[in-house]
Amino acid sequence: MSTLLKILIAFFLPPISVLMTNGFGLQFIINVVLCLLFYIPGSLHALYLLLRDR
Repeated sequence: MSTLLKILIAFFLPPISVLMTNGFGLQFIINVVLCLLFYIPGSLHALYLLLRDR
């Protein structure tokens, strides 16, 4: 997928982005909890995981 599309998915649908990038595991659960508490930290976490793998 295009990097721009991955970044947009990470910002608007963070858990889906983490699931696509890292699979179902600890990072996915952390991201879901962050999104449930506050949306922006979940988005930042997803962006971090996406850009860290580059």
